[in-house]
Amino acid sequence: MDVQNKRIRLYGAGGHSQVIKDVADNIGYDIVEVFDDHPFNTNYWESGTIRPGLMINPDFPHEGDAFIIAIGDNRTRALLAQKLKSRFETIVHPSAIVSKEAIIGTGTVIYAGAVIQPNTRIGEHVIINTSASVDHDNVIGNFAHISPKAALTGHVEVGEGSFVGAGAVIIPKIKIGKWCIIGAGTVIIKDVPDYAVVVGNPGKIIKYQKPFQK
Repeated sequence: MDVQNKRIRLYGAGGHSQVIKDVADNIGYDIVEVFDDHPFNTNYWESGTIRPGLMINPDFPHEGDAFIIAIGDNRTRALLAQKLKSRFETIVHPSAIVSKEAIIGTGTVIYAGAVIQPNTRIGEHVIINTSASVDHDNVIGNFAHISPKAALTGHVEVGEGSFVGAGAVIIPKIKIGKWCIIGAGTVIIKDVPDYAVVVGNPGKIIKYQKPFQK
């Protein structure tokens, strides 16, 4: 698909937004506006280019070009997705390998070098980060984040809002619950319940997070 000169807006002006900007630049998107709820606390964009977000602007322009929520924190991304009465875009870095048999949800961003294999379903507003490997028949829930070089083998499920840390490995047919944290380098060899925080090799639950309040 030719996306030359296609326009998008970003919500979020932190470091994460710079990676999304790079993805957008590489596929010919024009970032026409950037919004943030702390517009004076960012060092990543030129002074005066950040517009106030909806949390501080009662006249926030919901209508217009489609958004990407350029924020790495899963809970914040989920809350904003509920509050923004806007269209969302899905973007994929040209170096990523995405099977034609995979389904990618709205608002999701696929980063450089990521691999997504056939029959995988990825939800909305998901981050598939740099060089992550998501193999066949995976199901990734909305607002999840698969970190750089994480490896999800076949038939893995990752629940809504869960975070899989850098270099983590999940063996086949494992189910990760919703709003879990899988630490960097963790090896998951058995199912993980909702809200669990898991670290180590093999992975062990060290605590539970508070349930996400929508």
